Amino acid sequence: MIFLPTQLEGCFIIEPKIIKDERGYFMESFNEKTFEKGIGKAVHFIQDNQSFSTKGVLRGLHYQVGDHGQAKLVRVLSGEVLDVAVDIRPYSKTFGEYVSILLSGDNQKQFFVPRGFAHGFLVLSETATFFYKCDNFYNKASEGGIIYNDHSLNIDWILDEKELLISEKDSILPTLDKAKKAW
Repeated sequence: MIFLPTQLEGCFIIEPKIIKDERGYFMESFNEKTFEKGIGKAVHFIQDNQSFSTKGVLRGLHYQVGDHGQAKLVRVLSGEVLDVAVDIRPYSKTFGEYVSILLSGDNQKQFFVPRGFAHGFLVLSETATFFYKCDNFYNKASEGGIIYNDHSLNIDWILDEKELLISEKDSILPTLDKAKKAW
């Protein structure tokens, strides 16, 4: 695996080594030793989650605060999504900045989003199966979110806003300046 740091400290794009032949392909999607060496710290994942969505579904921007913060290792099993992480660490020199990456079942890239980041994704293909590991359990009382179209973030979601399918819960999230603080 190749670990590519992004402009946001702690976020990594992970490119797998894919071995292909006439039968198909093989790849190692996760190895704890390789992963920890690649990102430079220990992360213990305790839960796997998976979602299926149709084109235009935008999920996010979500995070958890305090002791219930979550790091995530995300990937797409089928389809294509635009995956986004926003730095919400108040002490960070990149606070309020974001990084986005196209993840797909074809490119098999993964994205590591550490604690202290809001996360969301938009489905660009007809359907997509999204898979992610978390290093902490979900805690409803610690849930936070930021509205996807916050002008201070200026995220380029690629699709026209009329094409987006957003849950009621996500459509009423606050802007970054009014959101629950990560710490």
